[in-house]
Amino acid sequence: MVKRNVASAPPELVAIAERFTAARSRGESLPGFPGGIPADLVSAYQVQDVAIDRWPDRVVGWKVGYIAAERRDVSGDDRLLGPVFARNLWNATGAIASIPVFAGGFGAIEAEYVMRLDADAPADKQDWTPDEAAALPATLFIGLEVASSPLATINELGPRVVVSDFGNNNGLLLGAEIPGWAARDEATLTAETFIDGASVGRGGAQRLPGGLRTAFAFALSRSARRGRPLRKGELIATGNATGIHDIAIGQRGTVVFEGHGTLEVLAVAAPGDTA
Repeated sequence: MVKRNVASAPPELVAIAERFTAARSRGESLPGFPGGIPADLVSAYQVQDVAIDRWPDRVVGWKVGYIAAERRDVSGDDRLLGPVFARNLWNATGAIASIPVFAGGFGAIEAEYVMRLDADAPADKQDWTPDEAAALPATLFIGLEVASSPLATINELGPRVVVSDFGNNNGLLLGAEIPGWAARDEATLTAETFIDGASVGRGGAQRLPGGLRTAFAFALSRSARRGRPLRKGELIATGNATGIHDIAIGQRGTVVFEGHGTLEVLAVAAPGDTA
């Protein structure tokens, strides 16, 4: 198993992590990437690991993001991971949920199908196929990711920058369970997203390259290789099912999961003094 050793991270990577976590803790934006962009995803995950160690909260899950072919590096990864923290995990209540986005930074919402592991993944297994992932006990839910960063250009600058700042995640709203997911035709899992009442994207589980199982398998594999094998109770947001939809402070977002529920949110300014 690969062991994390954040103590050995180069000073320039530690400095990046510290700048991002300081900005997040203060609810502030950053004018640009705080340093040199990491040379590859391995270095970017070092930044992320340092930042996780410095953040005063526990990881309860991971978001998966897709990497376009032209933006992949020598690792060959077609996806990336970012942590979801306990204080920014919310259970939907049926009321409009307030979601924090960084004023002057990046803010968006994403419709998500979210896996919850119902058993530990084997700690020594580092390679997972989609079929193996589907056989691991898990429950599927509807969800909404808050994609927000102090850096407004985070997505434009690419996956190494996204990984460096918690995968551009600032929260996850968890909705209703979708029963019997493993036996379902993923084509029946459809969703539509609205911003201030206007439709901005339609899609569903089939929009995810390879579908839910492929995203789940990536999360299991990459987490194990990072020395963070997934555990019972952890959540995996499998990727944006209708697109990435910009949202500004004061705007309302709605995601309708056909036959499974509706999630509604109001974007508010990310608070300071959380670290």
